[in-house]
Amino acid sequence: MCTALTYKTKDFYFGRTMDMYFSYDQKIIITPKNYLFTYHNGMKQYHHYAMIGIAIERKNYPLYFDAVNEKGLGMAGLNFPNNAYYLANIKDKTNLSPYEFIPFILSQCASVAEAKNILQNINLSPIPFSDQLSLTPLHWMLADEKESIVIEPMKDGIQIYDNPVGVLTNNPPFHLQLFYLNNFMNLSTKEPQNHFCSSLKLDTYSHGMGALGLPGDLSSSSRFVRAAFTKMNSISGESEKESVSQFFHILTSVSQQKGCVRLKDDELEMTIYISCCNTQKGIYYYTTYDNRQISAVDMYKENLFSDTLIFYPMIQEQQIFLQN
Repeated sequence: MCTALTYKTKDFYFGRTMDMYFSYDQKIIITPKNYLFTYHNGMKQYHHYAMIGIAIERKNYPLYFDAVNEKGLGMAGLNFPNNAYYLANIKDKTNLSPYEFIPFILSQCASVAEAKNILQNINLSPIPFSDQLSLTPLHWMLADEKESIVIEPMKDGIQIYDNPVGVLTNNPPFHLQLFYLNNFMNLSTKEPQNHFCSSLKLDTYSHGMGALGLPGDLSSSSRFVRAAFTKMNSISGESEKESVSQFFHILTSVSQQKGCVRLKDDELEMTIYISCCNTQKGIYYYTTYDNRQISAVDMYKENLFSDTLIFYPMIQEQQIFLQN
């Protein structure tokens, strides 16, 4: 399970947690402008926007979990079990496999507004990448500095929702995630007032009691509420270091520690990475479960006119700064 997030200070930031019980040996992958994208429907893209993100590479193809393109548009795919539904090919539609969705949008769209026009003609078909990589039920958050949307493939077609909080988790469908926030309108960053009973003298005994009732469990609906509350009330300076630091603080509030989520066969789900991309500068920051030090890859320090994928392995071993 995962959480995706947007954050705006002077610049605009986009990222996510990736919560899984195993690693695909994912890497930071930069797709330059002249890399050839070939799609199942026969379409080819020889020239397109460059993008950077975390992906696994198979057969020289970047299978992106999340990415940001050179125009500042970000997109992340999150697990959407028991709800995602991929329809068979539809005549007169652009039929794509889910694994092609992020490259298809980010390669040609400079904004959410542009993507909305293209999305009207897209159908996501149940086409796996290979026999070894089966279909994953997904929904996606797509965002730029002006707006954010959620895209969900359902039995009645692709549903598109405006996302005013800039947060997405896994289940339930997004409109229900958003509705669930109504249950928490009493939460506050301020000290609470006694509304329990006028005849009882009740006092606060700790800071932070205005947020009593904020869900603390690791379910996707609770993570949505917690991430939304933290993000919407979060304050930081506008410098790059302050903004990036705050972004990681927000997502750390919903990260999963190894051993706290046990799946069937005692598989242990954990946050294997947290990402944050400055969408204007093209700098992709990340931490991994075993390395809490922030690492970064700058897309613009590479040759973006190349036709060859650029790889950076993720630093997994803990890096510690020794002061003496």
